[in-house]
Amino acid sequence: MPIKKLDLYIGKKFVQTFFFVCLIFTLIAMSIDYINKVDKFIEHDLSATVIFSEYYINFVFWINMLLWPMFLLIAIIFFTSRMAYQSEIISILNAGVPFRRFLSSYLVVAGVFTALHLFANHYALPLSNQTRLNFENNYIYEQNDKGKTRDIQMYTSPDEKIYIRNYNKRDSTGRTFRLTRYEDLQLTYLLQAKKVSFLEDPNRWKIHDYVIHTFNGNNEAIEFGRGRSMDTIINMHPSDFVRYINQKEMVTTPDMNNFIEREKNRGLGGSKAYLVERTRRTAESVSMLLLCILGVSIASRKVRGGTGLHLALGISIGAAMILMSKFSVTFANSENVPSTLGVWIPNIIFSIIAYLTVRKAQK
Repeated sequence: MPIKKLDLYIGKKFVQTFFFVCLIFTLIAMSIDYINKVDKFIEHDLSATVIFSEYYINFVFWINMLLWPMFLLIAIIFFTSRMAYQSEIISILNAGVPFRRFLSSYLVVAGVFTALHLFANHYALPLSNQTRLNFENNYIYEQNDKGKTRDIQMYTSPDEKIYIRNYNKRDSTGRTFRLTRYEDLQLTYLLQAKKVSFLEDPNRWKIHDYVIHTFNGNNEAIEFGRGRSMDTIINMHPSDFVRYINQKEMVTTPDMNNFIEREKNRGLGGSKAYLVERTRRTAESVSMLLLCILGVSIASRKVRGGTGLHLALGISIGAAMILMSKFSVTFANSENVPSTLGVWIPNIIFSIIAYLTVRKAQK
């Protein structure tokens, strides 16, 4: 389909209005966020340079990627409604341009924004979130760490498993430690210690007050280390015991795939939240195309109330979709609903609504 003046005209209006909406709402979001967090900034005596470079640059990126679908819908409704009110759309359709051809001009621009959003969600945004969320976890929400500290069991390799009754994250020490190794489902090695403490990377630990059992068939050798300590290498790290509630937002999709596989192999569980997050990143970007179709179909018809009515309706639709997306993520995290289906429910519903609105749109 060759690019025509109509495509350039709509594309220019689309891009200009979209970035204007982004600017306005970003300034509002930054102002509200600063008011809510200024007490923490003062409490930790943070300089303006640190706050801006480590937090607000990344905050702007995050808030835009979070609300780009809504911004896109508002931008489309705003300038399309004005075109309808000024009878431009009626003139375009009367000139013999089919509505689907008119809609395709929007979809091309929306497709570019969707591709950018998709790349950001899977790669760029998680890298940016690492700095922003580390800042928040250190200075704003120090209680965000939800990692286990009691009765921890995990595989350090396919044939090696550890158990820690109590783990202290402040000094990276564990109490009542046990390490077992198996060969052909037979126990070959058992290490028991009252205490284990982290020394240095990579994975170097000190075990205190220990007993080592080595099994060879029916023979057993025992080494007593009561009152003694010993340095050893154990395939675990203090980071394995840290689980921030927003940690999945800091992982790029390729790293997330590796993490999910590693968590399954280690028997730690909790990988479903990462599966949901991976699916959400794609579904959220695709929703921009659906909102584009909805916005054009609604705003292209000239009605009483003009732009104000269209904007109110568009914001209501966008808010409903965002609210439904949040609920769908909650459902997807449950064990009763497949993660992919749970996340895609809003898009499925709104694709049906988009289809119906296109059929009834201004022709």
